[in-house]
Amino acid sequence: MNDLKDRVVRMSGSRVERCMRCGKCSATCPSYEDMEYHPHEFVYLVERGDVEKLLASESIYKCLTCFACVERCPRGVEPAKVVEAVRLIAVREQGKNRLKPDDLPALTDADLPGQALATALRKYAK
Repeated sequence: MNDLKDRVVRMSGSRVERCMRCGKCSATCPSYEDMEYHPHEFVYLVERGDVEKLLASESIYKCLTCFACVERCPRGVEPAKVVEAVRLIAVREQGKNRLKPDDLPALTDADLPGQALATALRKYAK
């Protein structure tokens, strides 16, 4: 196994080798149309050790972390946790932060729930 694959598997706690690539996770994903790599493809690429492709993809920022894919997976693979782990690795790399606290005022409005701000800071400001 390569180091990046090991990190993703360890961070996500997901058993990527259990994926049978049925596509149920991707079929239920609300961000499907916007993603270059879909949930089942994330899992497959991690299983193959091809994490570099995912780190370079905008797909890691398109996942809503709604866990619809987790609910649909018949094998309990938890694709959203895999996406979160890859995103966290990308964010922790120097210069890869996609969102900084100073960017938030321009992105918010009165209808945005406070929980969305807390979630954005948790995900992108580490």
